[in-house]
Amino acid sequence: MKKKWWVLTLIILILFTSCTDKQTKKEIRQHQAAMVTQTYIDQIKKEREAAIQRYVERMPLEQKIAQMFIENLEGNVSFRSYETVGAMNGTKDDTPLIAGGYIFFSYNIAQTPEQMKTYIDSIRIYCDEYKNIQPYLSVDQEGGWVNRLKKLNPALPSNENVAQTYDISETYSLYTQQAESMKALGFDMNLAPVVEVCTEDNAEFLDGRSFGDVEKVIRYGTACINAYENHGIATVLKHFPGNTNTDPHTGLPEIKLSKSELEKSIISFKELVKLEPAAVLMSHARTSAIDDGVPACLSKVWVTDILRNEYGYEGLIFSDDIFMGALADNGYPPEVAACSAVEAGVDCIMISEKRFAKAGKVLYSKAKQDSDFAAKIDAAVTRIIKYKLNAGLIDEAGIR
Repeated sequence: MKKKWWVLTLIILILFTSCTDKQTKKEIRQHQAAMVTQTYIDQIKKEREAAIQRYVERMPLEQKIAQMFIENLEGNVSFRSYETVGAMNGTKDDTPLIAGGYIFFSYNIAQTPEQMKTYIDSIRIYCDEYKNIQPYLSVDQEGGWVNRLKKLNPALPSNENVAQTYDISETYSLYTQQAESMKALGFDMNLAPVVEVCTEDNAEFLDGRSFGDVEKVIRYGTACINAYENHGIATVLKHFPGNTNTDPHTGLPEIKLSKSELEKSIISFKELVKLEPAAVLMSHARTSAIDDGVPACLSKVWVTDILRNEYGYEGLIFSDDIFMGALADNGYPPEVAACSAVEAGVDCIMISEKRFAKAGKVLYSKAKQDSDFAAKIDAAVTRIIKYKLNAGLIDEAGIR
């Protein structure tokens, strides 16, 4: 009897060892296949990054600088550029220059979807005709009273209203509908959502533009970002690191929170940039606890040290409009602000005027004289080109 049990035990051990061995070999094969796949992916990524770098190196400096501006445009019927290469480099070269992106205000929105599409098509055709890189086309479609497409898109309530009346699934559907409508019109980017936490210090200025407290901003902000990004519309989180009740169009916001309070107030940004939104827009606010006296959009500490390095954010970083009173009336005229923004690590300089060459000319002259400054321009343009490749605004074959 004992012999039979011993034989049975031996057979079980042999079978178990055989199965374990087969399972191990299978796992090894799967692991090796995964390693090969990952190596291939890494190689493709390296080749793509090298191609982008070579592409940027070949770009004329005037075009690089043009890529760093997002400006307003004329009318809502037919597009033409009002900038030339000569306006930036001081020559008589009348070759048109196209900004990296354009922002549509209310007067740029046509009366019907068909007219809107025709206007946007005219931008694409113009750029192709003059062999310019296609711009990204953006609009403030936050919802509520900041609702540029209200004549053309389905109704969009304010962030505050969404957080009070919609669940997360409904929120995702709401913003998906907006994204699909924006994409159908020809837009690439929404200058939204606002992901500032609402407090007594900023509630008057935000006026319904916040989802609410930290938890709500993160939950509803996640649904909003994912809905837009998953349907081809880039999102721009704003305004980092916050605002006060002072309107930056007319004055300079001063955030006087302690460092610990300030860090708590921006947890929403720290968490939401992990979703890899296309861009983050800096505010004009000064923070007494961090880099005191410097507007956030011009602060290397806020732009590079915190957002880029500490938070690990790799997407585009926008300044807010450098023509706002917050800067222009406090020692930062547009030409000065543009240089300071580049020094801080900003990629895209927002300018509400219809001309960027005056500020661009200052960047051009500085880059010609300062190799470190020129390198910062190259780094910014590399990120812009990478975004445009991912957004389909540049053909992959075109950078090879």
